[in-house]
Amino acid sequence: MFSYCADPDTLSGLTWLSCYLTTGKHMQFYLSFGTVLLLLAITAPSALLFGFFGAASARSRIWPVAWFGKGYIAIVRGVPDIAFFLFFVIALDQGFEWVRHQVLCPDWDQPIRQGNDFIVCAQAKLPRGNTAQWVHEVYGFFLAVLTFSIVFGAFAANVLFGAMRAVPHAQIETAEAYGMSRRQTFWRILVPQMWVYALPGLSNLWMVLVKATPLLFLLGIEDIVYWARSLGGTANPRFTEYPHGDWRMWYFLALLIFYLGFTRISEIYLERLMLKLTRGQATSGGEAQRKVTA
Repeated sequence: MFSYCADPDTLSGLTWLSCYLTTGKHMQFYLSFGTVLLLLAITAPSALLFGFFGAASARSRIWPVAWFGKGYIAIVRGVPDIAFFLFFVIALDQGFEWVRHQVLCPDWDQPIRQGNDFIVCAQAKLPRGNTAQWVHEVYGFFLAVLTFSIVFGAFAANVLFGAMRAVPHAQIETAEAYGMSRRQTFWRILVPQMWVYALPGLSNLWMVLVKATPLLFLLGIEDIVYWARSLGGTANPRFTEYPHGDWRMWYFLALLIFYLGFTRISEIYLERLMLKLTRGQATSGGEAQRKVTA
């Protein structure tokens, strides 16, 4: 990046360090922090959406829908995260390709499963082999986001299901007494009040999601863990022209500071959100606020 960085062998001290920390690979390392934040920004609302529909399905009076909702919660929560991530991404990718194969290659006369190989026609491959590298990266990121959303959506569904049951039943009975339909009661009475009961569990789930982002490394995405391990290891010409020893401790220390700082900011925001949600509510938090303002 700097003009004096042309010949690494002539550098030393802070000059060497300034050149080392501004190489192209380090720029990708810095951008990978954005990848993590983007994953969280997309996954959090997506998982909450999965969780809401899972919880709503679990409390449905239609038993197939209720079984689906409860089964989704039980199965996904019962499988270790790492096992689910490693299996589901492959299964999801093959599922998409199988559907495309059935539509685009109806005349295919060979079995798709050939031993341990999964073979579909060239038109059905996702992404296509001749597509740009960024398309492959976006597709891999999409699979990661969808997997994260499904996994953490099951935990969110369990939290929201409990929060819906925590809303005082007298509120539901009062709404019914005023002639409100079941749908009106759900959207106007139950959903607005459940968030105050759900937020503690969702706050904890958010922290778990933040800590789970290094699983991107297992999914083949070049995230902060990938770059910290690669750049911090004993110098490899593939990653840097500036030889050094094993500096992984310092790189992972930087990740530690990043995660601690991010979780602290999250805690502050969630505490303020809880104060806002409990204001005027018939909860211990709402009662404490009334006593302060009295």
